[in-house]
Amino acid sequence: MVKIPGDTGRATTAGDAMVVVDAHGIVTGWSEGARLLTGYAAAEITGRPVSELLDGDPGEAWRALRTSGGNGVVAVRHGDGRRTELALRACPLQGEHGEPSGYVITAAPDEQGRGLGELAFKQASVSMSVFDTEQRYLRMNDTACRVMGVQEAEVLHRYLPDTVENAEHSRGFFNHLRKVVETGRPVHYESWTRAPSGLRMNAWNIEMWPLRSPSGQLLGVSLAGFENTEQYRARRRLALLSKSAADIGTTLDVIHTARELAQLAVPELADFVSVDLLDAVVAGEEPVGGAVDADVELRRVAHRSRTTDAPETVIDLGAAEVYPSSSPPIRALVTGHAVLTRTGDPDVDGWLARHGTRAATPYQPRRQNLSMMAVPLVARGTTMGVAVFVRLLTAESPDAFDHDDVSLAQELASRTAVCVDNARRYGKERTTALALQRSLLPQAMAGQAAVEFASRYLPALSRAGVGGDWFDVIPLSGTRVALVVGDVVGHGIHASVTMGRLRTAVWTLADVDLPPDELLTHLDDLVGHLADDESPTGAEIGATCLYAVYDPVSGHCAIAAAGHPPPAVLFPDGTVKVVEVSAGPMLGVGGLPFEATELHLPEGSVLALYTDGLFAARHLDADAGTAVLCSALTVPAGNLDDACDNVLQVLLPQHPTDDVALLLARTRTLDSDEVAVWDLPADPAEVATARQYATEQLTRWGLDEVAFVTELVVSELVTNAIRYGGAPIQLRLIRDRALICEVSDASSTSPHLRRAHTFDEGGRGLLLVAQLTDRWGSRTTSAGKTIWAEQALPFE
Repeated sequence: MVKIPGDTGRATTAGDAMVVVDAHGIVTGWSEGARLLTGYAAAEITGRPVSELLDGDPGEAWRALRTSGGNGVVAVRHGDGRRTELALRACPLQGEHGEPSGYVITAAPDEQGRGLGELAFKQASVSMSVFDTEQRYLRMNDTACRVMGVQEAEVLHRYLPDTVENAEHSRGFFNHLRKVVETGRPVHYESWTRAPSGLRMNAWNIEMWPLRSPSGQLLGVSLAGFENTEQYRARRRLALLSKSAADIGTTLDVIHTARELAQLAVPELADFVSVDLLDAVVAGEEPVGGAVDADVELRRVAHRSRTTDAPETVIDLGAAEVYPSSSPPIRALVTGHAVLTRTGDPDVDGWLARHGTRAATPYQPRRQNLSMMAVPLVARGTTMGVAVFVRLLTAESPDAFDHDDVSLAQELASRTAVCVDNARRYGKERTTALALQRSLLPQAMAGQAAVEFASRYLPALSRAGVGGDWFDVIPLSGTRVALVVGDVVGHGIHASVTMGRLRTAVWTLADVDLPPDELLTHLDDLVGHLADDESPTGAEIGATCLYAVYDPVSGHCAIAAAGHPPPAVLFPDGTVKVVEVSAGPMLGVGGLPFEATELHLPEGSVLALYTDGLFAARHLDADAGTAVLCSALTVPAGNLDDACDNVLQVLLPQHPTDDVALLLARTRTLDSDEVAVWDLPADPAEVATARQYATEQLTRWGLDEVAFVTELVVSELVTNAIRYGGAPIQLRLIRDRALICEVSDASSTSPHLRRAHTFDEGGRGLLLVAQLTDRWGSRTTSAGKTIWAEQALPFE
């Protein structure tokens, strides 16, 4: 100890900053503490005026010290150039005879302040520690000792890894301490860990910063740890709720949506979750409301456990279970509110024990302490089921569900319920639309011999719903056949209904035997009228259609399209060609013409008609899609059904996003022996000749049984042609599945039945034809019209 003259009450330690100044203001003494505080070595400053250390007016500093009894705050220039304010104490020195000989100036820390700082460190409510640069303990406050479960003396100067368990969180803590030493910069570290003094998991926010001497030398690392478990859990709940917006309701499937809730909640919220729904919801129906005062049957659609194989569950997925009215799930179902409970509740223990008698690993309420939440799934005021959340309470995880957990579970259940209800509604609408769609599509094709065909219709498996794709094979007069494929824009019931209306219209127009381009013109007008009728609802109608007519007598095919993709043809020699048709406007545009493309199809050619959904799934454009289609058509196939499967396998994924209609038709032609044609002059005397031609041809075909009726039909039709039509006149007989008699003339006026009066000379011919034949009609041609009649062939 060094005694300062004139100071009767204070001792100065050797480590304090002390300067000796003579009567002339020259520094004559400089302590090690002064060097550490100011950055000047004794050799640098001894012998120099003390005023050179001051930052500012020396006289003003001296006056400040004198007026305050030798104590004051003085600005000093540090050795590194920075300005530092120090609390100084100046004690005068006396010479041998009592004369003033200089001063001793000290800058020692205030003892009271030093004591308060020590108390603040020891008693801080946060965990504080100090480590040296080798990660050995130097200091620990009381909170840190309590967290670690040790006394400070037990760990002082010990290496950190020797005092903690070898776990991931311990290694992370150690690595961050080293990082502060290596970089010299503060770091922030967060961990979810179990403190050595306890069994519960806690969240910690830890600030670490370098500890330096006044000269800047790194002495160690200080840290403060803040326990923020509640805030951590709140953030986790908020993150889980945010995650549910993306993870629940990814599909419009009731069961999958329920499973998404279970997958999300385990293990973030609970150790086990089950979801049970009413059977009506699973079936896509609206649940029946009303009071529930008895046991209720629910169907298990999802469950998940943090334990492998879910030993908690005693109900298989898809199985139904009758829950007693006193059980938590039914209490939640009845009240529409969450039920928070735990083992020890008689209703809960009784319910669990009832399950335990049937479980491979039974519940044992006295040995397993459980916390439970039963949360109803309610959407739009309708309760559809219940979700049960279970947490196993142990010494390591003793926290039961609280009201914050209930709020989170209710939010998750509410979102799940809305998604389940949306999926249920979508499923019901899709089932209805699909049933309507299939009822409107051809169930059994009418008999015809012009083509052999196979078809496929695949409804979309997307949220958009069933579309308005359709196809048809329509028998026409003269053994011809119409091949139709179309697509209504949009999805859902409205598209299906519109498709049905258009399909009916096509059948009606085909029965009139209009050419393809004229038929599409009339269909376009119809779509425009439908749109006008539905305009008050804001609905718009658009559709595409391709209509082809094939004649097996000539092998001639006429095709017209309304905004529809062109067909492809696989010829008998194995080559494939895309038919170049005029695409035409979509139906409903109005005011634009349609053009027909004509081509010859050899017998055995395969005509492929389809909707654009065939290419949409692979995101192919028209050119790329038709190229792939042509390649698929060349794959060897035993029959047309196999060919359809080949096309779909190549072009479609497992779950198409748009409806697909595909129609493959293989052409056949009638032999020349099956067709007889005669050109007749416009002379009434030729009627007898026409009857003779017909009778002789029937004899060659072995059809004498129908000769009498055929003579009458030929006589009436040829007579009408000569009388009302004019040259050129042609008689044609076709033997196919039926006997067809056709008479063509130059008039474009269509005939019609009428009732002849008693004294009328004519008007009975067509009535007679209608009575004697199975079917009759007329069609317009480029040269006029053709009247035809069919008779069934006699059984052989």
